[in-house]
Amino acid sequence: MKLGRVDMPRLGVAAFRNRIVFHLVFVALALATLALALALLNEERQRNAQRYEQSFAKSLAEIVAQLRHPSGQLALLNPEPPQVEAGWVAPLLLPFAAIDFDDATKAQRAVDMAGCALQYPGGASLCAAVGSNAYAGGFVYLVANVDAPPLVPREHGALDLAGLHRVRIRLLHDGAQAHWLAPFEALDAQHGQLPGFAVDATVTDTLRAKARPQRDFRGWVWREGPCLNAATGAADCVRRTTISIRLPVEAFREALFRPGGPQWPPADLARTGLRLALLGPGGTTLFDSAAPGAQPPLTLSRLSRALAPGETLKITRGSNVVALLQGADAAGAPPSPWLTALIRHLPAPAMPHALQARDTVTTPAGRFDVVLTGDLQGLDRSLSASAARLAWPVGAMLAAIALAWLIIEMGLIRRIATLTKRAAALSHQLQAPEQRFALGTLDVADLRGRDELGILAGSLADLLQHARDSLRREQLRAEREHDQWHAVGHEIMSPLQSLMLLHAADSDPSRRYVQRMQQAVKVLYGQASPSEALAAATLAVGRLDLDAFLRGVAENAAYAGIADVAYAPAAEPVWVQADEYPLEDAITHVLGNADRYRVAGTPITLALRVDGDLASIDIHNQGPRIVDDQLARIFDYGVSDAEPEDGVRRGQGLFVAKTYLAKMGGSIAARNVADGVVFEIGLRQA
Repeated sequence: MKLGRVDMPRLGVAAFRNRIVFHLVFVALALATLALALALLNEERQRNAQRYEQSFAKSLAEIVAQLRHPSGQLALLNPEPPQVEAGWVAPLLLPFAAIDFDDATKAQRAVDMAGCALQYPGGASLCAAVGSNAYAGGFVYLVANVDAPPLVPREHGALDLAGLHRVRIRLLHDGAQAHWLAPFEALDAQHGQLPGFAVDATVTDTLRAKARPQRDFRGWVWREGPCLNAATGAADCVRRTTISIRLPVEAFREALFRPGGPQWPPADLARTGLRLALLGPGGTTLFDSAAPGAQPPLTLSRLSRALAPGETLKITRGSNVVALLQGADAAGAPPSPWLTALIRHLPAPAMPHALQARDTVTTPAGRFDVVLTGDLQGLDRSLSASAARLAWPVGAMLAAIALAWLIIEMGLIRRIATLTKRAAALSHQLQAPEQRFALGTLDVADLRGRDELGILAGSLADLLQHARDSLRREQLRAEREHDQWHAVGHEIMSPLQSLMLLHAADSDPSRRYVQRMQQAVKVLYGQASPSEALAAATLAVGRLDLDAFLRGVAENAAYAGIADVAYAPAAEPVWVQADEYPLEDAITHVLGNADRYRVAGTPITLALRVDGDLASIDIHNQGPRIVDDQLARIFDYGVSDAEPEDGVRRGQGLFVAKTYLAKMGGSIAARNVADGVVFEIGLRQA
C-alpha cells in the first residue's frame, strides 16, 4: 500500500547536535592520521639526506678502488662495446703489455688478475686480448680453460686430422677472415704444443701436402690437476686443460711499426672478432667460443649498479668522455608523481640539491678523471617509491575510520531515522478514519539485528508477520479442504461406477442406493490436495502372486466398464511385494486411460515379464502415440488433454497410480511403440 506524504514538524539545530559532534570527531581522527603520516615522512626525508651526504664520498672511493684494480683498468681501456656479430669474441686491451703464454701458471695468473675471461656454462672460460712486443709486433693472445679427456696427438707429418684433437681459430678483421688449424702434438704425458697452419675456409680436417706451420703462431696445452670424473684409467680421465695461443695479426704489426708513429691500440680493435673451437675425433666439439650463455668480463656499464638513484658517474680521458653512467631507480614499485611532489614541499631543512666528488685513475694508457655527481631529488623519488608501499597502513587506518563512521551512520543513525519515518507514517495511517488499515503496509524486516534497535524492529516485524501468516493459513486450510474432498470423490467414483454395472437393471433395488451415493460424492467432490491425501495414506505391502492377480484383473475388467482385456498367464506363480487393492486401483486407472484412447475393436493386452529381481507388467493399447515431451508429465496431477466429464476432473488417475506404486517400491513409465502406447509397471519380487 502506497502511503501519502506525512506532515512532520521542522526540527531545529539542537535536534542534530549529537549527529554534528559525531561527524566532527571522525573528521578530526582522519586529519590526525594524515598529520602523523606527513610528520614521519618529513623526518625520514631529513635522515635520508644526512645519511646520503655522509656516504657520498665513500661511494666514490669504492668505485675508484674498483677501477684501479686490473679488472677495472680493463674496463677503462675497453669502454666501447664490441661491434662484431654475435658468436664472435672481440679481443680486449690489457692493462699490461703482453701475456707470458709460454708458462701456464703465469698465463692463468695474468688472466685472473685482468679479469678478461668470458665464463661459459659448464666451467669453461676464454680470454681474448691484444698485446705488443717492441721487437715482434702486435699479437692476439687466447687463453682458454676447458675440462677435456686425454687428447689424441698428431704424428709428425700427418695431414689427416679427423681422428685427433685440434684447435680451429678464425679471425675477422676489416671484413676479411683468416683461418688457422692447430693440431695437438704431445711433448709428454701432461704437456703439448699447437703448431698453427694457415688454411682456407673450406679446409676442415685435412692439411695441404708439404704444409708448414706459421712461424709466429705459438700454442701450448697443459693438462693439470686430478681427474674430474670417476675414471677407471688414464685413457678416460677428464682433467682441467689450459690452452695458451699467441696469434700473429699482420694489421696489428703494421699499426705498431707504421712510419708516422705507433698506433696502439689499433683503431679497428672493436671491429675485430675471434672464434676458437676445440675439436675432437669423429667431429666432436669439446669447446666452442660461439656457444651461448657466456658471461662477459667487467664493463663500465656494470658500475651503474653501484650508483644510487639520481647519481651520475662521468669518466673522462682528457677532453674525451669515456663513459657517462646514471643510477637506476630502486627496483619495485615506481615512484608516485603526486607523492614525489608532496615530499618536495615538505618543510625539511634546506640542503644543496647536488653533491660532487672527484678522483683520478692512472693506467698504462693514461690518466682517467672520475666525477661523481649526486642529486638529492633522486632521494625524493626513492622515498616516494618507499612511501607508496608504506601508504597502505595509512590508507588502512583511514579506511578503518571511514568504515567505523559508515557502520555507525548506516547501521544505527539511519536505521533510527527510517524506523521513525515508518512509525510516523503508520500512525498517520491509523489516525485517518477514511482509510482502511491493511496488514503489510509497514515493513520493518530490513531493520532487524541483535542490538536494541534491531530487537525492537524485529519484534514489530514478527508481530505483523504472525498476523499475515494467520490469514494465509486460513486461506490455505480452506483450499486444502476443497482439494481433499475433490480427491476423495474421485477415488470413490471409480468403484461406484463398477457397482452401477453390477446393478444395471432398473428393477434392482441396489441401483437406487448406488445412485444416491454417487450424488452425495458429487456434492462433496474436491475439497483437499490429492498429493497430501495420498501421501498420508498407509499401504499394507505383502507377498502377492502377480500372475493370479493379473488373471483376476483381466476377468473383472468388464465390470469396471473396460472390455476386451487380454492376459496370457505365466507358467508359474510370480511373487512380488505389493498391496492388492491399491495395486488393482492403480492398474484400473491405467486400463481406463488405455480404454479411452485405444482404437475401437482392439484389445488391451497385459503381459508379465521377469527380469532378475524385478517383475514388469506391460499394458499395451493400440491408438495414438503420446507426444514425446509429455511422456513424463502425464503422471503429474491435473495433466490431461480431456475436458471434465460429468463434474469428474481429468488428469488424476495416472497420478494416483504413480503415487500408489511408489509407496509399494514400484515404478510406472510410458513409452511409444509402433502401433500405440505401452505402460510399464515395475514391482520388486518377494
